[in-house]
Amino acid sequence: MQALLKLSRGIDRLNALVGRYVIWLILAATVISGINAVVRKVFHTSSNAFLEVQWYLFAASFLLAAGYTLLEKEHVKVDVLNAKLSLRTRVWIDVLGFALFLLPMCVVVLRYGTPFFLQAWSSGEMSSNAGGLIRWPVYLMMPLGFGLLLLQGVSEFIKRIAFLMGLIDDPTVKIVEKTAEEALAEAIRKAEEEAARNGAKHA
Repeated sequence: MQALLKLSRGIDRLNALVGRYVIWLILAATVISGINAVVRKVFHTSSNAFLEVQWYLFAASFLLAAGYTLLEKEHVKVDVLNAKLSLRTRVWIDVLGFALFLLPMCVVVLRYGTPFFLQAWSSGEMSSNAGGLIRWPVYLMMPLGFGLLLLQGVSEFIKRIAFLMGLIDDPTVKIVEKTAEEALAEAIRKAEEEAARNGAKHA
């Protein structure tokens, strides 16, 4: 089990790294959208390539971040029902959900999505729109995104089994890091409390 937990930590690091950089794709899509709007209004011209690259970047950010979203426990849950159950029951629901739904779904998408990408790559498929882009880069996002989601599903499955065996703490707890502003506010509050205590001692 320790070897599996080590594998889980490695997968977590991989998806954390991907998630840290995928956010830049959103910025790139926003900048391209702005440039496209300016060019269209000022020079009265445009290209379908501008629109398609925005779609490609959005698809890449959405799919590549799916594993990171699972790692950060940001996928939607029915909390109204979930919160009423015991911790072990919630973990067992996760185990069954990963084993029966998430992992098989990822395998199916990889099974059919990978040949779809390979066919477009080998044929050099182009967009049917005038001035459009080649299609294989966006098709590649399907196997990559669902591959990362599959890996993270395996990692989360391992962590929940380890928890049920009593080897690790609750893996469903979301660790929220303080923002710089929150850290500063807490430091100021502690300094004020310390000053107040010192003032009370001298009074």
